[in-house]
Amino acid sequence: MLTVLGSTGSIGINTLQVAEHLGLPVYAITGNTKIAELAAQAVRYRVQEVVIADPAGYAQLRRLVPAHIRVEAGSQALSAVASAPAVTAVMTAIVGAAGLPATLAAVRAAKRVCIANKEPLVMAGGLIMAEARRCGAVIVPVDSEHSAMFQCLEGHHPDEVAELILTSSGGPFRTVMDLSAVTRDQALTHPTWKMGPKITIDSATLMNKSLEIIEARWLFDIEAKRIRVLVHPQSVVHSMVSYRDGSVLAQLGLPDMQVPIQYALTWPKHVPGQVAAPDFARMANLTFEDPDRVRFPSLDIGYHAADVGGVVPAVMNAANELAVAAYLAGHGCFTDIFRVVGDAVEHAPTVVDPTLADIIAADHETRARLNTDQEFRKK
Repeated sequence: MLTVLGSTGSIGINTLQVAEHLGLPVYAITGNTKIAELAAQAVRYRVQEVVIADPAGYAQLRRLVPAHIRVEAGSQALSAVASAPAVTAVMTAIVGAAGLPATLAAVRAAKRVCIANKEPLVMAGGLIMAEARRCGAVIVPVDSEHSAMFQCLEGHHPDEVAELILTSSGGPFRTVMDLSAVTRDQALTHPTWKMGPKITIDSATLMNKSLEIIEARWLFDIEAKRIRVLVHPQSVVHSMVSYRDGSVLAQLGLPDMQVPIQYALTWPKHVPGQVAAPDFARMANLTFEDPDRVRFPSLDIGYHAADVGGVVPAVMNAANELAVAAYLAGHGCFTDIFRVVGDAVEHAPTVVDPTLADIIAADHETRARLNTDQEFRKK
């Protein structure tokens, strides 16, 4: 049975559709603010339990959900449905740092943890992977790039790898020279993928690649200097692995998240799905180019955070979440995101081998500082 953490977001909706196609029963779903949508999903997918992260929404959700479905609220309830004995697989699709405790709960309960949200591995990748080894949990990535590398690496040892190659669409501003004047509407219009607003902005700033560098570093036990970012506007080659013998393996597919979602749920098998394979005869070109690290300083910020480690990735993630939220709310300009995140990383504390408490403290301190920074908040 399956628990979907963050079922009303883009990944969650696609996961439920894939589960329905596969005939995989859904034990529980969770959401935060989209109460009516969450209730409708609970009925359609015949779940046993539904959780609202914000306790303020409990009463409304309880009224909308049939009496035979259990309704809970709060962060402890999220962890409970992620670790419930009846559950065999957990899709973690909660945007932001809020998904970390429930992800750890699923890992410690030895579930198949299908990680779609980058933040838990960015913030606490060393801890999560160590706990997975200790508890016998299986971590299967859902990000299209990491799913691609996961498939290309199967049966191989990290020592065989020359470099991991993360592909990037380049976002909507790949050829825009002056990023200071771009609008929110432009930033929210992705050329190839359909995603939620926060992830779409991360793609526009290429901050998503910085997060993915750190994520890949932990998932595949390969240092950041062996992880390369390559811009591929067509989004057909989802990532590649270059081996020391000169060979390169790549995973290709249409830009549709149902493909990596399904593979995470059916791994190690590829079973019939709902998305067709690419028709290469109808494709004009597949092109690749190096990213512009001057216009997109987020990449250097990400490499630095990955190299330093400790709590720095958690600080980077927290600063980015707040900077993106502020930008979406009408504060500042697009390039302020780079400034805010870069400044936070530059002044992050040095903590060797951080505990979960250290990571959470760094996250909270970064958010508290930025929330009281009037320069950060002004329009």
